[in-house]
Amino acid sequence: MDTQKAQTPKAIIKVEEQTAPLSAEGGEPTESSAHVPEQPANPLAELLGRAEAAYSAYMDAQKQVARAYKAQEKQEEKVYKEAEQRVNNVYEEDVEKALRTRENAEQQAEEAYKKAKEEAKAAYEDGVRQASSSRNQAIEEAWKACKQTTEQAWKIFAKEAT
Repeated sequence: MDTQKAQTPKAIIKVEEQTAPLSAEGGEPTESSAHVPEQPANPLAELLGRAEAAYSAYMDAQKQVARAYKAQEKQEEKVYKEAEQRVNNVYEEDVEKALRTRENAEQQAEEAYKKAKEEAKAAYEDGVRQASSSRNQAIEEAWKACKQTTEQAWKIFAKEAT
């Protein structure tokens, strides 16, 4: 069977050579033979010729499909890369925004800390002033009470001594 398939194209070529009119000069087919439809020698040869043409068309179509798949793949890669670039750009913008937000929050926290520290210092100083004033007032009152008690004691002593 393999020998029959291998011999078939040769048989078609031989049949074509036999049916083509030859020119007077070199024994080559004339131009008019190109327009004359060829008559295959047998139906098997015609069927094999059509099968070869169909197979050739199939292979061409398969190549076209492969090219279309490759073109589609390239297009999908392009779309993917564009989407990836957009996502990366959004990511970078979000990271920069988050960094600015963090820096602002840190700055606000530092300002709040400084303000709280100043308020604590002022409260401490105010507390110390009040405590000092209260102490001084208490000492003064205690001194007055001590003085009054001493004076009364001397007055009582002086009355008794008289």
